[in-house]
Amino acid sequence: MQINKVGVVGAGTMGNGIAQVCATAGLSVVMLDIDQQSLERGLHTVSGSLERLVRKEQLSAAERDSALRRIKSTTDYADLADVDLVIEAASEVEKIKLAIIQTLDKTVRQDAIIASNTSSMSITKLAAASGAPNRFIGMHFFNPVPVMLLVELIRGLQTDDATHQAAGQFVEIIKKTAISVRNSAGFAVNRILVPMINEAVFVLQEGIASARDIDEGMRLGCNHVIGPLALADLIGLDTLLSVMETFYNSFNDSKYRPAPLLREMVEAGYLGRKSGQGFYSY
Repeated sequence: MQINKVGVVGAGTMGNGIAQVCATAGLSVVMLDIDQQSLERGLHTVSGSLERLVRKEQLSAAERDSALRRIKSTTDYADLADVDLVIEAASEVEKIKLAIIQTLDKTVRQDAIIASNTSSMSITKLAAASGAPNRFIGMHFFNPVPVMLLVELIRGLQTDDATHQAAGQFVEIIKKTAISVRNSAGFAVNRILVPMINEAVFVLQEGIASARDIDEGMRLGCNHVIGPLALADLIGLDTLLSVMETFYNSFNDSKYRPAPLLREMVEAGYLGRKSGQGFYSY
């Protein structure tokens, strides 16, 4: 399948990033969200990101303008009727994703691929909400999307070879690298990463070291580009809590229990960068 036009459901952090990399790769993009305000925020973020690339001389002004012209924003699912691929990038809440997938199934062409950017949910279960689960695949991007080079491709039990191959070709078009992962809670990268961040929260909670010393220790001692607590703030503490709860419920193993401090911070509204307060103030 030739992918020329891509739909993105969700104009938030992940959605607008996916829209940007598709547009800069020369693909037409339809970005959908529930209201115009959300779309305007998403487009503003894309515009600012592209402008920074121009200042760094990684993109010309003409290329920036062309990319922005390739992104159409909408609140109407009917505008996704002719896309070749649609990527669901909504909140990490199962009932929201299932509702979106069911709506997409009624909207897109019969041969279009439906993908989910979920970071932890079962692709097999999400695919079952689609009328054509063989055309459904997990396509997990990493934050920030324009910078991170990896995309995890997750096959559900029903995903066919043609869908997997087309998804891999799409990842090449947007100049990223794909790894193929079997369907399992958290897939490969987050199965390793999120429990590590959760353990860093336990270390902070127990007063073993300060947030800055934990992050400094992991940066200098393990050669990480960013410390786990600063990364938690970047990802969003609510997202991390959701992923840990998914692990805990999926594996029924106490090693995946969320740190109480993580849960308390989410209850307080301290979600990281997006709320202005997490383990650090922004």
